[in-house]
Amino acid sequence: MPTTDDLTLLIGGEAGQGVESSSAGFAKALARAGLRVFVLFDYHSRIRGGHNFAKIRISQKPLWTHREPVHLVLALTEETVRTHLGEVVPGGGVLYDERLRVDVAPLQARGVHAFPLPLVRIAREVGGNELMANTAALGAAAGITDLDLGPVVSVIRDNFRKRGDALVEGNRKVAEAARDLAQERYGPLFPWKVQATERPPRMVLNGNQAFALGALLGGCKFVAGYPMTPGSPVLEWMAAHAARYGILTKHVEDEIAALCMAIGAGHMGVRALVPTSGGGFSLMVEALGLAGMTEVPVVIYEAQRPGPSTGLATRTEQGDLLFPLFASQGDFPRIVLAPGTVEEA
Repeated sequence: MPTTDDLTLLIGGEAGQGVESSSAGFAKALARAGLRVFVLFDYHSRIRGGHNFAKIRISQKPLWTHREPVHLVLALTEETVRTHLGEVVPGGGVLYDERLRVDVAPLQARGVHAFPLPLVRIAREVGGNELMANTAALGAAAGITDLDLGPVVSVIRDNFRKRGDALVEGNRKVAEAARDLAQERYGPLFPWKVQATERPPRMVLNGNQAFALGALLGGCKFVAGYPMTPGSPVLEWMAAHAARYGILTKHVEDEIAALCMAIGAGHMGVRALVPTSGGGFSLMVEALGLAGMTEVPVVIYEAQRPGPSTGLATRTEQGDLLFPLFASQGDFPRIVLAPGTVEEA
């Protein structure tokens, strides 16, 4: 019998189908069940279309990276099945809405189970809205893996309670109906199960959120930035929590203005932060020299994207590590930190 202590779920579909929100919600549910999760998002710089996916690795032990083999694929499109079938281990499964035209022959040839379900129909008939199909898919995934639905429902409640009890109740019923049907039809066929632990619920954080929390705890009171993925979430997180924690946030006209404003704040004794990426930091180099010359403390968050110039906006790498070390005309001291884990961030 395959081990239950290291399971990988993949959710895939087009941009606009809720791949990221569904993955984040399921990861939160797993964390609230006391489990460890490691999530890898892969998405393109577009609003609609393309192929996006997320891998959620699940274990009772600490996790530090994702794994290539996948046990269960939750496919919102036919392309997801074609693209990721080669990653599914023998005995694994592919869960999808029965309306999709999935050729099951390649799955059977690899020893992979096909799990078609009427997800859209469940969403429409039980919840009254086809947009709840993703909730049905998560409920079905919980049913196939034997995950208790309590944590999933708690995430649904948190996500929708501001929009009314009726929406919360509709999504809950959809998740339960899909869970029950998936468990009845396919539960015995899928050998890997997810069991909640006795550990307390855990937080789910990415590196940007962890850094923003650290800046908040470090006394940051001023944030200026011009959005540049993948550093933009720090600016967005700070803006979302600005009123509660007394942080002044400024969405400025360009990166040069952002750092110059932060230098002004630092000159007045305010702990200041500027989030950006490689291209934005390139524009800040002269202002960085100003901070060094005037000995004004300021923190620059350089979230690294791959490639020169504009680069790949939705990807990450470590290609900028030398740039902050030597960026400047002339010389002045600076501290460069490169966290390697969420805890370090």
